[in-house]
Parts: sequence; structure tokens; C-alpha cells
Amino acid sequence: MIWGLLALALAYLLGSVPVGLLVVRARRGRDIRKWYSGRTGATNVMRVAGYWAGLVTVLGDVGKATLAVAVARWLTGGHAGFVAAAGAAAVLGHNYSIFLLERGGGGYQLKGGAGGASAFGAAVGLWPPSGLILLPLAGAVYYGIGYASVTTMSVPLGAGVIFALRALRGVGPWEYIAFAIAVEALIIWALRPNIRRLLDGEERLVGWRASRRKSGKAEAGKEQGVD
Repeated sequence: MIWGLLALALAYLLGSVPVGLLVVRARRGRDIRKWYSGRTGATNVMRVAGYWAGLVTVLGDVGKATLAVAVARWLTGGHAGFVAAAGAAAVLGHNYSIFLLERGGGGYQLKGGAGGASAFGAAVGLWPPSGLILLPLAGAVYYGIGYASVTTMSVPLGAGVIFALRALRGVGPWEYIAFAIAVEALIIWALRPNIRRLLDGEERLVGWRASRRKSGKAEAGKEQGVD
């Protein structure tokens, strides 16, 4: 039990490392929390510091969650419940980092990201081949559906399906499904503003739909003689 609790604490601390904030501060000397969505995830980092900064942030956020799961597995001897909980704790730390505690809204609050990359990293830590499924799934959702927020929510959903199928076949622990459910809840909570914009039809488009909309506006501008 003691080693399990230690594993959870370390997983939370690893997840709390604000990779995006550190990358943007090193690249542009800016505080990512004061720009656009204020989140420390790769999407916001790309807006502030460019593609490569976003890529470094993704790799860091994936890596810290994968490491958190690996450490928990080592400390607990592979106890499925603690290992799964450590994956969720890493995502919790990413979304609500102890290192990003600040005063606001009449009290103190913890800042962070939305958890997509860390959820992916934790899932890979739980079962490495899941990355071969989740990565193309996220890419297809991002490019095809065209919303970064929906892509983020699709990661734990896809992981949950994978882990459920493995559990039903008797080749994977049921505890991993609980990981996916917990992380999906964390991500949905973090993305409440995005979900409201989705429902209002105001969420920012990406992928082919964004390109199509941009080209449509360009064509309309040409027809009106404003291009």
C-alpha cells in the first residue's frame, strides 16, 4: 500500500511538470498561461511558439505520463490497480499542476492543459501496442472531424475500447478500463469551454474542413473583387 501511494504521488508530480510552459518560456520568453486558451498543452503552444515548440511539448507530455506508469509498475510490482491509477494521476497532474498554483477567482487554482497527449502517453505505458491504434485514430479525428477538442476526447475513449476488448478476451486487466473512464471525465471537465463552443457552432476548425472553409472564403473574395 505504501509503495502504491508513493507511486501515485510520483505520477501526479511527473504529470505536473509544465512542459508547454517551459518550452514557450525558453522559445519566446512568454508565459503560455496568458495567451489564447491559457492552457499548457501542445495546441496552445503551437499558437504561441510555432510547430516545433508544439511537437516538443507533445513529446514531453507523452513521455512524462509513460514514465509515470513505468515507475508505478516498478514500485508496485505491476499491481494493475495502482498502475492504472498512476496513469490517471499523471493526467490529473497535467491538467491541474501543483507547479502552476496561482491566485484567481476569489481563491487559488491549479492551471494546466487538457490532457490529450498525457492520456496517450499513459495508455502507451499501460499497453504499448495501444499507441499504434490511438495515434492514427487521433490523426483521423483531427484531420477528418476537424476539432482539436474532439481529438483530445477521442484518445481515452479509444483507449477504453481497446482495454475493454482485451479484458473481455482475458488478456488484459479490467482496471485499465477504469483508467480510461477517469481520464475521459478529466478531459471533458477541462474542455467545458470548448464543448460549449462546439454546441454553439463556434469551435475553431482544423484539418481539411478548415482548409476548405478558407479556400471557400478566398473564392468568394475573388468573386467580389476583394482578393
